[in-house]
Amino acid sequence: MRTVKIENLSVGMVTGEPVRTRSGQIIVRQGASLTNQMINHLNYYNIKEAKVLSGDELDAYEYASNPDIISYQQRIQNSVEFKHFKKAFTEKVDYLKTYMNDVILKNEVIDEHDLLEETLDLFRQTANSANIFEMLHCLRKIDDSTYSHSVNVAIIARMMGQWLKFSREDIDALTLAGLLHDIGKCKIPHTIIGKPGKLTHEEFNVIKQHPQGGYSLIKSQVLDARIKRAALMHHERCDGSGYPIGLLGEDIDDFAIIVSIADVYDAMTTNRCYRDALCPFEVITTFEREGFNKYKALYISTFLEHIVDTYMNEHVILNDGSKGQIVLKNREQLARPTIYLQNKEFLDLSKHPDLFIQAII
Repeated sequence: MRTVKIENLSVGMVTGEPVRTRSGQIIVRQGASLTNQMINHLNYYNIKEAKVLSGDELDAYEYASNPDIISYQQRIQNSVEFKHFKKAFTEKVDYLKTYMNDVILKNEVIDEHDLLEETLDLFRQTANSANIFEMLHCLRKIDDSTYSHSVNVAIIARMMGQWLKFSREDIDALTLAGLLHDIGKCKIPHTIIGKPGKLTHEEFNVIKQHPQGGYSLIKSQVLDARIKRAALMHHERCDGSGYPIGLLGEDIDDFAIIVSIADVYDAMTTNRCYRDALCPFEVITTFEREGFNKYKALYISTFLEHIVDTYMNEHVILNDGSKGQIVLKNREQLARPTIYLQNKEFLDLSKHPDLFIQAII
């Protein structure tokens, strides 16, 4: 175990002892894998240093520190339904990879019906929206991240279309927009896409070319214009902070905004080569803090309301090590619901700013 100054802490370090405030209150439990949110909490409480595990201690503690998280994954992954879903999902990812490469290399015509049917088959594998998000939560180790990410975004975008009560035709077009939004990334070298460390300025500029590259690949295809605009605009933001053009609000296609929400949510809650997946409630916190400036209010509010619903009644662990079950949604602070704790007490997280959901178990 070693002592690390707060400014030297990094995401993924594991605490060797509980971190306490001056009054003795635990704000980060022992055995917690540090996130940006946790480090920000430590700064807020003016914590100067923390003890973290290293070497053999870290290896020995890895299983013991996360038994509930492991059991949650095993519970889902051992189900027959998940095994069927995983098989179908893997087949769809392989299909999409072949399909996109044929479009890029052979200039194949995109058949909307065939492409859509491959995605709809995944919906037939699950009972409801909460169930499909549970399946996606456990599918985080498919190799070809660009292709699996595209399938995930298509699924989430389709769910958003249903929540927004779009017509069937618009929901289908939105699903295709999700599938094709990152087609431009397929032309970027894997040495950049799969780089485990921080990208250089030049490498990030290459990444930022993929929306225009994707639009160029599909602009001559016989597709709904909104699908093409989603490929071009899914990194634009309503406050003008996006790329490649820096568009504002009403200049951004609605499909592009919806796809961008699905894109960011999936990217942040999925393991990437350069970081571990974030807890969905940490992502919801970020969306609540920044999302209403970056996305249209109707779309981000609809997404947040419904995504929280998919986690109702789930068991969670808090940053102080407490465990409980989500029992009541807080409409004013969706990332901070009421938890029914193991000690049979109710905890309203909106009244305890020092506590937050660390993981779904």
